[in-house]
Parts: sequence; C-alpha cells; structure tokens
Amino acid sequence: MCGISGYLAPDKLRDDPRIVLDRMNRTLTHRGPDDMGSWWDEETGIGFGHCRLSIVDLSQEGHQPMHSASGRYVITFNGEIYNFTALRQELARLDHRFRGHSDTEVMLAAFDQWGVEAVIKRLVGMFAFALWDRREQVLYLVRDRMGEKPLYYGWMGGVFLFGSTLKALQAHPAWQGEIDRDALALFMRHNYIPAPHSIYRGIYKLLPGTILKLPLAQAKRRACPNPLPYWSAREVAEAGITSPFTGSEAEAIDELDRLLRAAVAGQMVADVPLGAFLSGGIDSSTVVALMQAQSTQPVKTFTIGFEEAAYNEAEYAKAVAQHLGTDHTEFYVKPAEAMAVIARLPAIYDEPFADSSQI
Repeated sequence: MCGISGYLAPDKLRDDPRIVLDRMNRTLTHRGPDDMGSWWDEETGIGFGHCRLSIVDLSQEGHQPMHSASGRYVITFNGEIYNFTALRQELARLDHRFRGHSDTEVMLAAFDQWGVEAVIKRLVGMFAFALWDRREQVLYLVRDRMGEKPLYYGWMGGVFLFGSTLKALQAHPAWQGEIDRDALALFMRHNYIPAPHSIYRGIYKLLPGTILKLPLAQAKRRACPNPLPYWSAREVAEAGITSPFTGSEAEAIDELDRLLRAAVAGQMVADVPLGAFLSGGIDSSTVVALMQAQSTQPVKTFTIGFEEAAYNEAEYAKAVAQHLGTDHTEFYVKPAEAMAVIARLPAIYDEPFADSSQI
C-alpha cells in the first residue's frame, strides 16, 4: 500500500508547490512509511506527491514520482502489477533497458512503447495512479478493475485535486469542503457513501475499471470529463454465459486450481517478507493453502480473536494453520480495546461509515 496525491492548477498557485505537496504527502505516511517524494511542473501547474511502502525494488530506483526513460511520462502509482515480469521480458525484446526492477518502471516503458490506454487494458493487478503526459499535456487518473485501491478527485477553488484519501485533498490550500447533502442522504440509506459520490460536494470517487482523461486545455476551462470504462464485469459475465466452459467436472476443478495458483503466485512476488490474514473461513484458508504450497518456508499467518465465543473464529484459523504448517500469530482483542477505538473513528475514516466492521 502506498499513498498518492496531487493537483492541476492551470492558473498557478501562490503557495510554494514544495510546501503544498509536502502537506499532502504527510497525510499519507500511514500508507507509505518507507519513502516520500514530490514533483511539479511550474509551466503547466501540475504537481504529484507520493508516499511509498516498498514491496518490489527497495532501492532508490523505485522512488516516486517516477519519469519514463523517454521523459514523456511522469507517474505517481499505488498498487502492484502482477504481470510486470512478462511485460518486462516483452519490452526487453524490443530493446528497452531498465535501471531497476520495479513494476512502476515497467509500466512507464510500456506506456512509451504501446500508449497509455492500450497498456492499461493489459495490466493485471490492483492499482490507482495519476499519469502526466508531458508531450500531450494530459492528466490521466486510473483505477483497477475491482476498485481495490482508492482514488478521489474533483475541482476545488479553481484547482483540480486528486489523492488516495480525502485527507490528502483537505491539506491543499484550495480546499473548501462543503458537505454534499445528497451524499448524506445516501449514507443514511446505505450506511456508507457509494461511489462515485463522496461526502463533499464536487469531490468524487473514481469508479473501478475507469480512466479519467483531463487535457490541460480542458482544465483551463474548469472542465471535468466523465471517466470512461476500460473493463466491464458485466461484459465478462456475459461472455462466460455465451461461451461456457466445455470440459468435464474434473477438468473444471483442475482449471480452477490452475487459475487460483497463478493468481496467488503473482501476488507473492516481493522483496520483503509476506504474510496473510487467516480467519479460518473458506476464502482465506484457500489463499493460505495455495501460498504455502508454493513457498519453501512456512507462510506467516495472522488472526484476530475475540474472547466472546459467538464472535471468535480464531480456533478455526488455528486448526487450518496447524494443518498447513504456517508460522501463525494470534492477537485477541479485548472489549476495552475495541471501545477505545470508537472515539478515534472520525479521524481514521475519511467519510461517515456505519458498519461495525470498522472497529
């Protein structure tokens, strides 16, 4: 998990961009405690911030915001690209050279080679990023297919703001923050504020599987184009119905196993130790089992337990951990500890959220 932030100010800022981006970055250090960086372009009024949690390529070659080798693109990126090794090999055959081994650098090289929108459709992973095309003077905001990584955006006081959290936007001097009463009504109905809405008027959540493309010329008119989809869950489901799997039940089991193993293996690529939350349920137990089957060392697993038997699943998780031979850790939450968190919830969450799972 990393944190990204930034702004596009066509009329330029009176404030020092270094100070503004530093303020925005400092709201994101809980998402990226390992490194911090910023970049801005005085002429166009674009600025990027980044707080990094180092997973792949722990060196300075993974520092962000990052520039493409051609100098055309600048990116601030949160997430992981699971098929970056295959993309890197393909690019290497096309004579691309790499300074480090981060997935971010591979993405930038791919943009140089094939173009932004074509590459986004090829990316497999979880991500939210802002990309500036210096040649065309276009800002791209992109979110992964299922919306695993957050991204907020919108116009505020003549400045186009974006970031992983609302707190990052609030740190900008242009922030005004008027409550959207329609969004408040949605909260009362759903117990949360559904995308694309946010609690603040004029600020939105980028929908999963979409690209927002904002040319500088449109930004000067305070325009905000609608995000366009690059992937549709409905279309994928419809394609599955139209062309269903035709093998036997045994072949279907083998194919599901192959796909799950590949998905888990892609998420185990890291230069730091990895672990997994294990509840003892079907989903987490399956993921951990596939991790352990592909690991030469005991996988680190973690479980939250409760002293109240009706809520406690830790015993199931312990049984799974013992069966798989993982390096297991339990932490039991006491009622007083849960109560102590409640007073902090408004500061922890960006928006009103009424599900008890937040504790």
